[in-house]
Amino acid sequence: MLKFYSHILIFIGLFQINFNSSQAQEETIYEYASASRDGIGKFYMGREISHIMGFHGMAWLERPGRSEEENTELAIANLPIKKNSVVADIGAGSGYYTFRIAERVPEGKVFAVEIQQEALDYIQEKAVNLNFDQVKTVKGSEKSPNLPENEIDLVIMVDVYHELEFPHEMLQNIKKALKTDGKLLLIEYRGEDPEVAIKPLHKMTVAQVVKELNANGFKLNRNGQFLNIQHFLVFEKY
Repeated sequence: MLKFYSHILIFIGLFQINFNSSQAQEETIYEYASASRDGIGKFYMGREISHIMGFHGMAWLERPGRSEEENTELAIANLPIKKNSVVADIGAGSGYYTFRIAERVPEGKVFAVEIQQEALDYIQEKAVNLNFDQVKTVKGSEKSPNLPENEIDLVIMVDVYHELEFPHEMLQNIKKALKTDGKLLLIEYRGEDPEVAIKPLHKMTVAQVVKELNANGFKLNRNGQFLNIQHFLVFEKY
């Protein structure tokens, strides 16, 4: 009996050490202060992380003028993919990009990653109705997209990265999921441009994006400035 309890105590001790270590690491990576109106009071490399947009914002994601406003078709045309590529759309929302990407990878696969079950249910139903067998839904977490390792050719996040509560952890797990030559694409509203009528915390500058991505083992491969109001930033692992 004493031996049994000693094992339990050792297990609890190891758990506490791991928990404390994880907590200490998070405290060194992130900073905390009073939250601004649109932020969560958590900062990464000098940037306050914004609130996440819930699935109630689906109507805005599917607004009729979005394609023209954001040059969606041009963005899709410039994706570094082939017809058999494996793509992951993280923070897929309503699947606005997911299904447009699916049309370009008829022999590949598109993982629609979301932490909101409502979004996953919506995408799954739409995939069935449209006969897009290559679209697969994945329930992600705040720290991981829960994707298979070394399988993804392209990870794309459209106006999502600035909302990640744990950007460091998420980027590390994305890196694991990408193939050796896999790419990560961030499409973000241009923070340098005051004419882009988006709340400041929902925009990002190239300098800030590059700083954060470099710190997590990614280097800028392409800085595409051909969209109306967004950056098109392609990164590769190093």
